[in-house]
Amino acid sequence: MQLVAIDWGTSSLRGALLDARGKPLEERSHPRGILSVPAGQFPDVLQELFGDWLLQPDTRCLISGMAGSKQGWVEAPYCPCPAGADEVGRAIAHIEPGRIAIVPGLCDMQREVPDVMRGEEVQIFGAMALTGSRDGLFVLPGTHSKWATVRQGRVTGFRTFMTGEFYALLAQHSILGRTLDAAAPLDEATFLQGVTQSDNGQSLLHNAFGARTLGLFDRLQAGELASYLSGLLIGEELRTQSTHAGQDIVLIGAPALGERYALALRSTGATVRTLGSEATWAGLHALSRSIFTPRNDA
Repeated sequence: MQLVAIDWGTSSLRGALLDARGKPLEERSHPRGILSVPAGQFPDVLQELFGDWLLQPDTRCLISGMAGSKQGWVEAPYCPCPAGADEVGRAIAHIEPGRIAIVPGLCDMQREVPDVMRGEEVQIFGAMALTGSRDGLFVLPGTHSKWATVRQGRVTGFRTFMTGEFYALLAQHSILGRTLDAAAPLDEATFLQGVTQSDNGQSLLHNAFGARTLGLFDRLQAGELASYLSGLLIGEELRTQSTHAGQDIVLIGAPALGERYALALRSTGATVRTLGSEATWAGLHALSRSIFTPRNDA
């Protein structure tokens, strides 16, 4: 059985054709996130972009991400934590039973304020399959970063941080945007300066203003200020997580952002293992084996 593995997000989607062992044979990416798809046209978009893959014999399709949200193709209600691949597999939303299905995502209802993820749970399952780690802390940087705790192969709980979104708001729509260069490359030393400053016992609201005054008195240049602000915000995440020397952390995400989180985490003495898109494909492949039963055409 081949698998068409789809990660369908808000603004874009990625797909991979996986062989029976989960190895990607081909990958594609398109700017056709769920917000660009009119109601009722999700089957058409899937067929337009991946129809040639779906025509191949014994091919199944498993979709993760925002396609399973209320604004997506079909709502796949969240699976509550603690949850592993078995629980998620039983909560799958079937579009065409035995052929096309959507992964439900996870919710953490164990605190006063609930938390949710869609797509990241697949990356976590994939990371477990790739690393062999069934316990520990899994960090997924992004617009809304996730910190998930895993015990015996099940996600026991997680927390979301709007770090990427806050950075964009501050860099583009606040007074800080007047003096920093958001397109500047990462300055590692200045970034780590921001990470350290975030742990000074002061409020992030106070520390963020320092990104203005450091530029005002020419202590940091425009490109450096972007790295400093990034370090402040990512450092704020670390401050709430109590990471420590020797802690083994699995980091899953795009290389550029993952590099920043790895720098920040390693500055605490933690050991970091990094994974990229391969975690998504490995997770969808792992889930598909329990969801789809191979056809017997004999």
